[in-house]
Amino acid sequence: MRMKTVAALLVVFLAASCGPSRESRIVVGSKNFTEQLILGELIAQQIESQTRLPVERRFYLAGTYICQQAILGGRIDIYPEYTGTALTAILKQTPQGSREDVYNRVKDEYAKRFRLAVGPSFGFNDTFAIEIRGEDARRLGLRTISQAAAYTPHWRPGFGYEFMERPDGFKGLAATYNLRFAAPPRIMDLGLLARALKERQIDLAAGNTTDGLIPALDLFVLEDDRHYFPPYEAIPIIRQEAAERHPEVMTALQQLVSKISDEQMRNLNYAVDGQHRDVKAVVQELLQSKAP
Repeated sequence: MRMKTVAALLVVFLAASCGPSRESRIVVGSKNFTEQLILGELIAQQIESQTRLPVERRFYLAGTYICQQAILGGRIDIYPEYTGTALTAILKQTPQGSREDVYNRVKDEYAKRFRLAVGPSFGFNDTFAIEIRGEDARRLGLRTISQAAAYTPHWRPGFGYEFMERPDGFKGLAATYNLRFAAPPRIMDLGLLARALKERQIDLAAGNTTDGLIPALDLFVLEDDRHYFPPYEAIPIIRQEAAERHPEVMTALQQLVSKISDEQMRNLNYAVDGQHRDVKAVVQELLQSKAP
């Protein structure tokens, strides 16, 4: 039995040693919702097509804090993030300033505090979207969150767990707009919110402006008329050590600068969520369309 155990361990060791070492591969992570999977796959395919480096995918890493700990611990090298999320949830700073101001603050602080490089924006701004059913917006003549506040005492809200906890989330939103609800917020997975709203399980949700199901399910995004939410430009976060060891990765990511508009990201999300297409195929088509 002992010889069999030793032999089995030797097989495992040899199999592991046959793969690329941690230093000669790139590990790409993402959070656990559709847009993050698309962006994570976009980063992975771009690196694979433009460098000789093997790429390992570690997607579905729950929320912001898990991804932050994973990259600080060296378990991943790159993951997609949003400037407003980095500013408020990680840096704990006040959400104010232009898109450029927020980006530069995040870039400077991530370099100083964490030795993390912030890549240039993919091009779109995925801010939070306070959504209601389109039929309710039309029936009540609602356009802004301030206008909707008069009706929220009769509504049931639904939010993701992270939105309930983060500093730019529910508590600040409720205070800014004096929101009161008929029941405590229902907390559910982000991927379930839009359909729960459409099916009348809830009456108001916090989604994202690039959610492809917004037009598909006839949902309406209320205007943030008091400018509570900061800009949320999508950016890659890279471990400085990985960037220095593999400068070709930074060159590859540079080719994705400003390549995706808000509308394009919405269409990509819909292709996966609404049409149930494979993420890898959707990203492959996107990269082919952007090729020079």
